[in-house]
This record gives sequence, structure tokens and C-alpha cells, in this order.
Amino acid sequence: MKLELNNVHSYYGKSHVLEGLSLEVGPGELVTLLGRNGAGKTTTLRSIVGIVKPKQGSIRFNDVELVGKEVFEIARYGIALVPEHRGIFSLLSVEENLSIAVRAGSRWSMADVYQMFPRLYERRKNGGNELSGGEQQMLAMARALVNNPQLLLLDEPTEGLAPVIVDEIVRILERIRETGVSVLLVEQNLAVCERLADRHYVLEQGNIVYSGTGEDFRQQEIIKDRYLAV
Repeated sequence: MKLELNNVHSYYGKSHVLEGLSLEVGPGELVTLLGRNGAGKTTTLRSIVGIVKPKQGSIRFNDVELVGKEVFEIARYGIALVPEHRGIFSLLSVEENLSIAVRAGSRWSMADVYQMFPRLYERRKNGGNELSGGEQQMLAMARALVNNPQLLLLDEPTEGLAPVIVDEIVRILERIRETGVSVLLVEQNLAVCERLADRHYVLEQGNIVYSGTGEDFRQQEIIKDRYLAV
């Protein structure tokens, strides 16, 4: 599994958001994409899955060019996005949310995700609108997994969650990585990123201004102060 973005330019209307972005995610890696609000992180994820159509550049997944393909086609190649606002069906139960997302032949069964997310098993008959924020995030992640991804894209999965729930999400992400699923994580919580990531990218105004290993990033106080400090 390999994701490669090369010189990607994406726009919202006339606004030039990604200005020649290049990055890659290798097999089994957990890679973070960091940056202030408005830097282009969500646009990067949306460009990968085809929601935003890049006007220039290449996005290749397992040597298949994704630029120009539709969202449903890209999903079939094994890429799943967990969006910032989770995207669950609030009027359906947990069980129904998962059932409609299961892909035939997926290596992730309902039993598998219930084992990884025991809270969801306990709440399986409850509606999406009856779940806490943390439980909704877990459901969004579980829905992505039963779609059998090789690559999981996560947009701010810990935003607004209590510290105890953040710790639980981190443990789940560690377990997901152990299964061999690659992860591209957009996240503001640096402690979470430093705990999880193999490599980091820092994005500023649509450009990558830093890339490095987890070990190197821990020493980059100037980068953190310049591009990530609130």
C-alpha cells in the first residue's frame, strides 16, 4: 500500500488552497498532517477521496491515478475517510449504521469492530443521536473499518473530546495500526500526534513546510512555535 501526492493544486472556487502539495504514506505507516486552521489539511483529505477535484498534480494509490475518479470509485480502491463531523446517521441505531456500511468480503466483521469498540456493542441498539461525542467518533471509525480500507483518513478525531476519551481513541488507533491499516491523521493535539506517528508533515498556506520522523519532530521546537502555536 502506498499513497503518493505530487504537486497537488486544489481550489475552492477561486481560492487556491493547496499550492503544489506533495506527501506520501507507506505501508502500515501512521502519518500526521499538522497545521493551523485554514492551512489546507481538510482540503488535502477531501482531494484524496475525490470530494475536491485537484486542478493540477497527481494522487496515486497503489500505482493507480486517483485524480479524475469519482468518490465511490476511490472508496472501492480501499480508502476510507472519517470526516471531522463524523457523518453517522443520527436516526439509525449503531447496529444499523454499521450494517449499511459493511462491504462484502471485508476482513472487518461486525464482531471484529464490536471487539475493538466494546462501547458500541453495549450501545448497539441506541440511535446515533443518543450517543456521546466520543461514542459517535468511535462509530464513525467503526463504519470506516467495516468498509475494509487499506488506508484510513481521519480528520480531527479527538476534537472536543474529554481526555479520558482521547486516551481511548489513541489506544484504538494503535490497535488499528497493528492490523496493518495505514493511517493519515489530521489532528491538532500534538501529544496525540507525537505518541502515535511514524512521520509528520506540517502544512502552512497549502504548502508542506516540514516533514520528518517522529523522533526528529519532538526536537523541532522552532517549527512547532512558528507553524503550530495558537
